[in-house]
Amino acid sequence: MKQNVLLLLLISFAVAASAQPARRPQSKVETITIQSKVLNAARDYTIYLPPSYEQDDDRSYPILYLLHGMNDTNSGWYERGHVKDVMDQLVASGEAVEMIIVTPNAGGNIYEGFWNGYFDMPGWAYDSFFFSEFMPLIESTYRVIRKKENRAVAGLSMGGGGATVYGQMHPELFNSVYAMSALMAIPGHETAPSQRPDDKMAILTKSVQENSAIHFVEEADEERIQSLRSVNWFVDCGDDDFLLDRNIEFHRAMRDKQIRHEFRVRDGGHTWEYWHSALYTCLSFISRNFGR
Repeated sequence: MKQNVLLLLLISFAVAASAQPARRPQSKVETITIQSKVLNAARDYTIYLPPSYEQDDDRSYPILYLLHGMNDTNSGWYERGHVKDVMDQLVASGEAVEMIIVTPNAGGNIYEGFWNGYFDMPGWAYDSFFFSEFMPLIESTYRVIRKKENRAVAGLSMGGGGATVYGQMHPELFNSVYAMSALMAIPGHETAPSQRPDDKMAILTKSVQENSAIHFVEEADEERIQSLRSVNWFVDCGDDDFLLDRNIEFHRAMRDKQIRHEFRVRDGGHTWEYWHSALYTCLSFISRNFGR
């Protein structure tokens, strides 16, 4: 009798187990540390790998380079922007394609002495690092479709300005640029130059002034204008954002040069609430343009 009961229990467990739905593949987020020869420093990056990445070894993916803001690091977009949750939701609904998303570390708390910024400056050759070392490393380590049509860059605040200038500097590399609350420029009269060679904030400010995304467009000749027209541009800024005027100036410069772009002013300020909501539009916009 006991043997029969045991047999029935085993059969019941087997039937219950077979009735369970197969576990769906999950996306993955991991943080890696690399040693940069260009920066002579250890740098972290955080990367999102789509659900099918570990199941389909023969598949390669489009890539988004997602840049953080000043005083933040590579973890901010994941811990506060919830990129993984947004991306998983949009992929499940069909509003975004599977892609790799990578966020490099371009800073830390500048008031505690950390370098910040996406441009080359004395003591911090960051855009040289990004294009000569970081991007080649990422695209040789992961299964990336290494073509302009499948590569995008986006960012918020300082990272939004960095993303814009990267797209301007290398339109041959990026299909789309999405700038959120972007630090497009810092007018020279708004800041007094520091006399201290170790003043990282002053060095950062000068680098942004020297890499003005607005001046880049205003001074563009016909060849540069044509190259900028090969990129899909989206500028997204809140109506209460302290950088709104700079974004309007960028929009006007682009419009004057007849460079097609999307420009949206939504309700909100310079906050994570705004940037989190912007991700839904950003990832859908980038997805629609991949491969085009």
